[in-house]
Amino acid sequence: MTLATEQISDNQIVHREVVKAGDPWMHVVKAGQKFRIVDLEGNQAVDTLFYNANDTEERYSATDTIKGQGNIYLTTGSVLRSNLNNPMLTITEDTCGRHDTLGGACSAESNTVRYSIDKRHMHSCRDSFLTALSKWDYGMSKRDLSSNINFFMNVPVSPEGHLDFDDGISAPGRYVEMTAHMDTLVLVSNCPQLNNPCNGYNPTPVEMVIWEE
Repeated sequence: MTLATEQISDNQIVHREVVKAGDPWMHVVKAGQKFRIVDLEGNQAVDTLFYNANDTEERYSATDTIKGQGNIYLTTGSVLRSNLNNPMLTITEDTCGRHDTLGGACSAESNTVRYSIDKRHMHSCRDSFLTALSKWDYGMSKRDLSSNINFFMNVPVSPEGHLDFDDGISAPGRYVEMTAHMDTLVLVSNCPQLNNPCNGYNPTPVEMVIWEE
């Protein structure tokens, strides 16, 4: 048990798993359950999508979430809203303090545009998302990939409106925890990005914990 989960007793834990650097992860968090992402070694970006597990046409909406809270960053108290403007999850604990809603997920195309043509075939979060979807019988495909949250990722917006991919502000053992308002399908790419400082140029594992009070 890590320091970030020592206050949770074993009989409260529904599911617990360490996700290796660069790997995808997919699981259902039921309404009322808590979902915690632990940054085990610090400075790791965790790209995440949320869907209504009973109707995946309803999914996390960056637009509705930002509009609803009047803030582009997420932290304790932020309500993650769906494209139907329904509350999906609320961030109830956050020891990092900043999570990105604008930077999006890395892909072969973005690696090429941002960095160079020889980076095109590097593994990306979009590839991880598609790998996970191919293993689940939800009938989902690349058309179901929308704007994601980048937990632990620091993407300040400059006065000119530019996004800056800066060094992370997380640290080993920091975590973000959400309480689900509906049965929620969680799709994660533990970001493999090596070309900007979002992972400190060294992707590391994270821990996923689903638990009940």
